[in-house]
Amino acid sequence: MQASAISTFHTALGLFLNYQEALELDQPERTLYLAVPNQAYKNFFEKRFLQRMVSKYQLKFLIYDPKNEVIVEWEK
Repeated sequence: MQASAISTFHTALGLFLNYQEALELDQPERTLYLAVPNQAYKNFFEKRFLQRMVSKYQLKFLIYDPKNEVIVEWEK
């Protein structure tokens, strides 16, 4: 069974927040980005609920094209 997109996001968000806390302890000058495929970013993150989560947790994204294996954008 494939996990839903929202379930996958919740898992990724939890991991991101844990990594962010650990990074702030040892290397507070560094910035953590959440890597997201470009189609998921375009289709999934336009939802109001997710925009609130992005704002609340101040998420920064590395948006990539998985087919061509290139970074498309750094979203701050």
